[in-house]
Amino acid sequence: MNKCVLVGNLTRDPELSTTANGISLCRFSIAVNRSYANSNGEREADFINIVAWRGLAENCGKYLTKGNKVAVSGSIQTRNYEDKDGNKRYATEVVADDVEFLTPRGEGASAGPARSSKPVMELEPVDDADDLPF
Repeated sequence: MNKCVLVGNLTRDPELSTTANGISLCRFSIAVNRSYANSNGEREADFINIVAWRGLAENCGKYLTKGNKVAVSGSIQTRNYEDKDGNKRYATEVVADDVEFLTPRGEGASAGPARSSKPVMELEPVDDADDLPF
């Protein structure tokens, strides 16, 4: 079984594109903290490449930005290709089945317009203890 679940923060803005057949594709990378500290007491992170397809890709491209926290579930995929110089290259990435947006809307790098600072109308106390039906 090839299944993984990762929680991390986007290291850059997602890149949304389409294939020659018109299928949406979104690539992004997340930093996932390791569960232990190194010899200096610092926690290191792994940088994992993620690819999402179709509707999920469109949502990721539209709503995610650098710094957002996400939970990704999917499968690990490896592939190889030849670069422009003829060298064989290998790539490992997670093909996302599901991406949960964990950064609350309006927080973080993707924060929309600031909330209004208009004062809230205060309620006045009502003295109607004699009018209660119970």
